[in-house]
Amino acid sequence: MQIKRVFITGGASGLGFALAQEAAAKGWKVCIGDRDTERGEAVLESLQRLQSDAFFMPCDVTRISDLEAVAKELQSRWGGVDIVVNNAGVAQVGPITETSISDWQWIIDINLLGVVRGCKVFTPIMQEQGQGYFLNVASLAGLLDMPNASSYNATKAAVVSLSETLHNELKPNNIGVTVLCPSFFKTNLAQGMRSSVPNMDKKVDKWMASSKLNAADVAKMAWQAVDAGKLHALPHREGRTAWYMKRFLPRSLYQAIVHKKAQSRTK
Repeated sequence: MQIKRVFITGGASGLGFALAQEAAAKGWKVCIGDRDTERGEAVLESLQRLQSDAFFMPCDVTRISDLEAVAKELQSRWGGVDIVVNNAGVAQVGPITETSISDWQWIIDINLLGVVRGCKVFTPIMQEQGQGYFLNVASLAGLLDMPNASSYNATKAAVVSLSETLHNELKPNNIGVTVLCPSFFKTNLAQGMRSSVPNMDKKVDKWMASSKLNAADVAKMAWQAVDAGKLHALPHREGRTAWYMKRFLPRSLYQAIVHKKAQSRTK
């Protein structure tokens, strides 16, 4: 089996770390990037037990210079990179009337432009190599439209659109793209979440705790989708069902289902 060279943003915790662990367990070379330097250095040893070449680089996806520094280091150490995982992201919840423009700018800079920067920096390297792959982490929210999450939904929908566009644009360069769209699962998304809805962090934690999947499960399914060259990866069965309903049901019927689901989540 060919040893892959993998870089993961937001790789020090949550899904990013689970993706790193799964990749390292395959024997692939792994570099995790994260703005939390202390945590990145703390978890590195566990990755190195799986793959001795694993290493950590401080990386804030809101600064393209950080990503350029990672790219330079990967070329120096590994001679390039095979898979870039644009995973770093944040959450914001609240009605449009109570979501500030500064919160919109904050979430766009990380969730959307963080992915854009990652793709922009690493695409030329992959083009020069003649091959490469992007795994862009979006969310089921990018395919659906639950109320009171307009900024989060919009940024994740943009990541889906960006990924679909690059899937077409980069095919002649032998560069593949998968966009991962999980629903709630056991992870640390609520940490650092901005919300104008009281106790939303506790509600999100409750929804995630009720999921049948954890971060390791989602990571495993994500790598399976990459191996299969799938564009859209939806790990949750109920997520796939909801996406099909949105695509094929009359809008009025789908909207009634959305409102019923939203009401049940406020209880």
